[in-house]
Amino acid sequence: MITAKLVESVWAQHVATVERYNQPGKFTAFIGYEFTSLVKGNNLHRIVVFRDGVEKFGKTMPFTALDSKDPEDLWKWFANYEQTTGGQVLGIPHNGNLSNGMMFALNDFKGGPLTADYARRRQYWEPLTEIVQAKGESESHPFLSPNDEFANFGKAGWDVGNLDLSATKTNDMFASEYAREALKRGLMLEAKLGINPFKFGMIGAGDIHTGLSTSEENNHLGETFILEPSAERAMRTEKRGSITRFGWQSLAAGLAAVWAKENTREAIFDAMRRREVYATTGTRLQVRLFGGWDFSERDLKGNWVKQGYARGVPMGGDLRPATSKAPSFIISALKDATGANLDRIQIIKGWVDASGQTHERIFNVAWSSPETRKVSKDGRLTAVGDTVDLKTATYSNSIGAVELRTVWRDPEFKPGVRAFYYARVLEIPTPRWPAYDAARYQFALPDGVKAESQERAYTSPIWYSPKVAP
Repeated sequence: MITAKLVESVWAQHVATVERYNQPGKFTAFIGYEFTSLVKGNNLHRIVVFRDGVEKFGKTMPFTALDSKDPEDLWKWFANYEQTTGGQVLGIPHNGNLSNGMMFALNDFKGGPLTADYARRRQYWEPLTEIVQAKGESESHPFLSPNDEFANFGKAGWDVGNLDLSATKTNDMFASEYAREALKRGLMLEAKLGINPFKFGMIGAGDIHTGLSTSEENNHLGETFILEPSAERAMRTEKRGSITRFGWQSLAAGLAAVWAKENTREAIFDAMRRREVYATTGTRLQVRLFGGWDFSERDLKGNWVKQGYARGVPMGGDLRPATSKAPSFIISALKDATGANLDRIQIIKGWVDASGQTHERIFNVAWSSPETRKVSKDGRLTAVGDTVDLKTATYSNSIGAVELRTVWRDPEFKPGVRAFYYARVLEIPTPRWPAYDAARYQFALPDGVKAESQERAYTSPIWYSPKVAP
């Protein structure tokens, strides 16, 4: 029988374990948990992360979905925690793709309209959103971004229903589930409410339930125990009604990358709160993004990181009102030291026009082999190529680039228009974990199984407002 005393005992052991392994400067372990709000099978989960150790955290017990499924009640608990302990805490929504239209809805949990107070609290308590993990990718969707040739990543099996497959998905739900659309909605709501409720940075994570978490495709240990390595796991099924998900549709896991001053709870938490973070699909490539008003190619010849901070803002920041014709951005990407070469860097821009309509556009700004690969009139870039051998689950770094770096200026900038900009970096095609399984266990993958993909990273946005954003 589960009793309050038992829960307190298990939680105390968990906190003690976290404290034992936290080694400032070497390995950072946060006290945290998952707020598992599930509304009729619709996912409203949040990761809860504390900045503090036991000296402030004390004997605090988690606020869970058994107390309330309403995220606003969780935020109230956050406020009380900070007021009573002097500590700090934040929440990170995840798997908006499985919320069936609830995660970034234009109404609150009770169905009422969003208010300025709601927007202020959500922006403060939830400065980040997780956009990729084992259960798919939540950046954007082909239905929302039909001109984005890379919007279909991590969608198979995850855009057909909610978390527990108790309800099917309809197209009208997508706009309230995916981060890019939420970022655009945030601009629209800022114009109306004076503050942006969906002003978040982006991270990746694992959501692995076995304690055997890895993010490498060639070392995928499975999301749950039934998906641990075997010759059968790729075709294992989860069925409910007319909906079926297959094992191969799980992703190997994502990662959160944080630009912090040091490897400590305090520094990493502070970087997360200021949104100086980016998401990857499991690759460990390095990405930096700075926005300003006077960056040029000359900056790349010197200490461009120092200049980025001195004369601009990093990912997660706000550009001040226009001081020149258009903002410029320093973007740099370095390949994973043991992974695939880079294909391209893209800047994804979203904005809201004078009539309140939202828009987006994708710019290819740097790519490998520029002498042979060109951008067409419609903005498409010649494909990088494909060296994957599915029979052996191998690829070659004979294509792509080790590093890509550029300074890009928005050619369509309008000083009176709210906008955001973030970078997406793509690697060359590589095998997915089902291909490694097939090669390892010597079996043929059935037709329809996605056996390769282009791994990627997504930075947090930089926002522009005609007025200083709150």
